[in-house]
Amino acid sequence: QLQLVESGGDTVQPGGSLRLSCAASGTSLENYAIGWFRQGPGNEREGISGISSGDRAENFYYDRSVSGRFLISRDNTKRMVFLQMNNLRSEDTGVYICAAEHRGPGFLNSGRYDFWGQGTQVTVSS
Repeated sequence: QLQLVESGGDTVQPGGSLRLSCAASGTSLENYAIGWFRQGPGNEREGISGISSGDRAENFYYDRSVSGRFLISRDNTKRMVFLQMNNLRSEDTGVYICAAEHRGPGFLNSGRYDFWGQGTQVTVSS
């Protein structure tokens, strides 16, 4: 059974950067697409970024609100996926959650994903 644990959340000032990590255990990560989702205060969970599983051509997806500022990457040997977040804004505040879909494309709709972490808090505030 795949288990996911996020880390790296913190409080930063606007314009700052953070690198979130999603660590997998229980099975190999290579055949899973990984998505990052964000749930801000009073908001629904939204897809932020996704990366396809290793059994297909590598594709990346970003919500328009983070495109050009966030970068998703994966290291299958370490069973980890990363989300580099630059030029953070107050509206980026929220709980960031990683999720996995077996042999998936990495699309940003949450209904595709079967395994979820607990999330890590990111707060952007001056």
